[in-house]
Amino acid sequence: MNALFLKDLRLKVKRGLEGRVLSGKSGGGLAFGYRVVRRFDTRGELIRGERQIDEEEARVVRRIFHDFTAGKSPRVIAKLLNAHAIPGPDGRPWCDTMIRGHRLRGCGILHNQIYIGRLIWNRQSFIKDPTTGRRVPRHNPEREWIVLDIPELRIVEQALWEKAHSRLDDIYSSAAVARARSSEFWKRRRPKHLLTGLVFCRDCGSLYATAGRHYLACSAARRQGTCSSRGGIPRQALEDLVLDALKQHLLSPEYVKEFINAFHTEVNRQRHDAEIVAGIKRKELDEVQRRLDALIDAIADGLRAPSLQTRLNQLESRKLELQRELETVPPAAPRFHPRLADVYRQKVAQLHDALADPQDREEAIEILRGLIEKVSVRPTGKGRAFEVELVGEIANMIALSPGAETACKEPYRSSVKVVAGEGFEPPTLGL
Repeated sequence: MNALFLKDLRLKVKRGLEGRVLSGKSGGGLAFGYRVVRRFDTRGELIRGERQIDEEEARVVRRIFHDFTAGKSPRVIAKLLNAHAIPGPDGRPWCDTMIRGHRLRGCGILHNQIYIGRLIWNRQSFIKDPTTGRRVPRHNPEREWIVLDIPELRIVEQALWEKAHSRLDDIYSSAAVARARSSEFWKRRRPKHLLTGLVFCRDCGSLYATAGRHYLACSAARRQGTCSSRGGIPRQALEDLVLDALKQHLLSPEYVKEFINAFHTEVNRQRHDAEIVAGIKRKELDEVQRRLDALIDAIADGLRAPSLQTRLNQLESRKLELQRELETVPPAAPRFHPRLADVYRQKVAQLHDALADPQDREEAIEILRGLIEKVSVRPTGKGRAFEVELVGEIANMIALSPGAETACKEPYRSSVKVVAGEGFEPPTLGL
């Protein structure tokens, strides 16, 4: 019944949106360059789906088309807009994908036909991937599209639009793009690297993305121009440095000893505070019980009052609440293996060797990624040297120790900083 209801609801919502679009109104979403019009009908109900041109944003749209037809790439245009502090959609910084968009989906500034006063609805639909639970877009046949001309929403002149799309067609039919399209690279499974999604820029906090085949670089610096850290760092060299830091630095014997002492000191402090709170609750429980006994004695002596039962219920409820809180026993602190650092380094070394084995590579990557919370990279300003900070969660590292009988529930963190010298080919002098 639930599945039937959801299916029927989906059809009703789509039918309602289709009726709104056929009447010349928006079916949802707000494109850059427009703003929502709030207007009420004769019955006082809000008229939904009306849009009008935002002249300030419309000037930005026209500038993008003029710059693109002048030969500038979407990446260069995005950097120029960010350099002039011009906010993008939803106030975010501009990036090249916002401008370029997608040819089939008709999204992005250069491909959205709403800028020439043409509203296209039902271009794509969404289905749920049963394995991941995510919504996946699917391109609808052109015969199912609803296309309406709304000249009052035109921002870009037809000649400028055709000139921009002439250049887009030239790029799409170029030899390089044709080779990439014929290879169907999107169907091949891309290799998952050890630090994918874990490397961040310490200057701006943006993710480090692929720059070329073997390098990583700050995505904000390369794509948006909002960060000054433009230097690239070799992926393999960074992975080797991080693995070395895991094995040698992050849990060195002196750090382990200091961590264990600090950990148990903090646990003892928390337990002392908990004992104080428990003592206060026990005193309150005794007082509640004394009041309950007094009320029961009063009832036995024949006392009757309208609020007596209410007060009795309140005291009984508070008594049960205090008893439940006092029965909660704090978990015991995890016990560490006395040679935790040696055990840890041995385990990580085995995982490092497993990375070279194609059969065990995926499993080794997943285990190692569980030990790494974040890797921050920042140029030192001295040649091509970088400062790398590795942050790992002690809770995950304890799981590698056979002497750990209980796991930490809090993300106890440990970090280490290492500096990669000129050339960044560890191990080198200065690491």
